[in-house]
Amino acid sequence: MALRNILKDEDPLLRKVCRPVTDFNERLWQLLDDMAETMYAANGVGLAGPQVGILRRLFVMDVGDGLIEAINPEIVSKKGKQDGPEGCLSFPGKWGNVQRPKRVKLKAQDRNGKWFFITGEDLLARCICHENDHLDGVVFLDHVDELLNDEEV
Repeated sequence: MALRNILKDEDPLLRKVCRPVTDFNERLWQLLDDMAETMYAANGVGLAGPQVGILRRLFVMDVGDGLIEAINPEIVSKKGKQDGPEGCLSFPGKWGNVQRPKRVKLKAQDRNGKWFFITGEDLLARCICHENDHLDGVVFLDHVDELLNDEEV
């Protein structure tokens, strides 16, 4: 495994729409392993392909219940609303209040191409939405009306 460079701020790759993953092989597995290692080393809870310069539809996340790898993800349902502070490894030191669904259902493939569903609430729902947005070139700052200072986070 290896640490990947996390793209920052105005890197144009963060605004690109990602293509689907079509090859489920050792190269993909190495990428997923590297992304997880990079996310943990940066003390993050999620990391999407474009954040490490890979314009493919995939992300990794761990909100404290173990690593989840989502390939070709699609949010199939959303319920409720939650407001809360959000940050991003690509925008260090920036935080903003973001409204997200309280509960989401995600359909995705695992590292072997097998489809699965996961339902997330609260932080997991927020993380799913945040990382999935990255795959469409959307960053959390696009949802923020006002940035928060350190005391508000």
